[in-house]
Amino acid sequence: MKLFVFISSCLILASSLSVTGALSPITEQDLVRRTQELYDSIVSGNQEPWKKYFADDCTFSDEKGRTFDKTRLVADIAPLPKGYSGTIKIENVISRIVGDTAVLSYDANETETIFGQELHARYHITDTWVQRNGQWQILASQAHRYYEDPAAGQIDERRFRDYVGRYELAPGQIRTITAFDGNLFNERNGKKEELFRESGDLFFRKGVEGRMLFRYDASGRVDAVIDRRNNEDVVWKKVK
Repeated sequence: MKLFVFISSCLILASSLSVTGALSPITEQDLVRRTQELYDSIVSGNQEPWKKYFADDCTFSDEKGRTFDKTRLVADIAPLPKGYSGTIKIENVISRIVGDTAVLSYDANETETIFGQELHARYHITDTWVQRNGQWQILASQAHRYYEDPAAGQIDERRFRDYVGRYELAPGQIRTITAFDGNLFNERNGKKEELFRESGDLFFRKGVEGRMLFRYDASGRVDAVIDRRNNEDVVWKKVK
């Protein structure tokens, strides 16, 4: 009799868990499908998938450094303006699914067409999904945009003679600008990098965020090269 009561109790408990707390398995394919559904809804401004797949207490941080709660996130989903179209495709997926938590990390490749002109951007996003009461939703999402070099402009070799020289940040901290065979180079601590002109006196190095700007004084001579990083300047004064 006691054994029968024990077994009956276990069955009742198991039945209760299946209704209220049992795990509902999810796969990487399920997560990708739902995530793609989110991105597909952006063009039309369909907010329903965002309401469905994001938890009420979610936090969403985008590539611009903005952080949204669910109310602001959903409100930000609106149809693209007239003349605009685009797609976002998910690639390079990595997932980790443990119990009631799943992490999906992926690249989002965006193609946007603006009145016939096509633009491209690439993002990396990590979403954390949790299961509550049998429903999987995103609790946290973090995105960043991959860095892309700007388009290079036409080189003006006539200005090279203004740029060439030694520039000092502090005693013993020197960078040298040289020109060779129609190209401009920056050298510091034995490392030599080619400088590519973006426009005017503004240059960039491939794969390096920020710009280098040659500054002219009142007499029309270059007196410094400015290492501009995220709109903040490090000034190297020309010493020779």
